[in-house]
Amino acid sequence: VQLQASGGGLVQAGGSLRLSCVVSDRTFRSYAVGWFRQGPGKEREFVASISWSGGSTYYADSVKGRFTISRDNAKNTVYLQMNSLKPEDTAIYYCAVKKGSYYPPLRNVDEYDYWGQGTLVTVSS
Repeated sequence: VQLQASGGGLVQAGGSLRLSCVVSDRTFRSYAVGWFRQGPGKEREFVASISWSGGSTYYADSVKGRFTISRDNAKNTVYLQMNSLKPEDTAIYYCAVKKGSYYPPLRNVDEYDYWGQGTLVTVSS
């Protein structure tokens, strides 16, 4: 399974970005997917996750109301729409997939099976 994250870049505070994660596996529609981020000098932290159907989503408190996770199973893609960005959102953003059964909300790094390479988001003040 390979994951390709994209969409990062430099944006001013208050701006928006949409990240994409394309998963190269034909059983993608059976996977839960999560987004994590790792800021400078920080540990990787949970951002959001979405169930295989897209019917359940979960968010970190720090992004709730500003970020939206969604998926298009026909395109093997999960999105992270990020609005009202803040300088503290600056980080490398990673997508990850969980195969098989799981207990939501999948907030822990070690619950995931495969990871993408990350995409850098920089928010200037």
